[in-house]
Amino acid sequence: MPRLQFAPPERDRFSTDIAIYISHVNQGGHLDNAQLLTLVSEARVRFFRSLGYTEADVAGHPIVVGDIGAQYLSEGFHGETLRVRLCPQDPNRYGFDLAFRMDERETGRAVARGKIGIVFVDRATRRVAPMPPAFWDLVAPR
Repeated sequence: MPRLQFAPPERDRFSTDIAIYISHVNQGGHLDNAQLLTLVSEARVRFFRSLGYTEADVAGHPIVVGDIGAQYLSEGFHGETLRVRLCPQDPNRYGFDLAFRMDERETGRAVARGKIGIVFVDRATRRVAPMPPAFWDLVAPR
């Protein structure tokens, strides 16, 4: 299988700092791969909150994660703080990709890159719904 590779977003729309707690570390002494996804999910929630939304109501629709891909670049360790930067990109009829880059805050060491596929859902039918144009107008990279 070819390795996943993600270029960091050209610009950031949102950034947040998240500490690596001991519960995020595996038996190898570094950030666990499943916990990395937990930290990215926390950053995603903070992104939507910064816009005045919850994931249950983004411009009138709930959202779900349709897919996620991550490229691990280095280890993260207990006590470090990660700066997670997010940028919406690649809009489509039903959602967009939320590209992320995760770097150790003090040194700038690249820890991970990736994308989260965000999909809008119709609350009544629980099926995919078109992305509200007003939402993309709000978050589109400039």
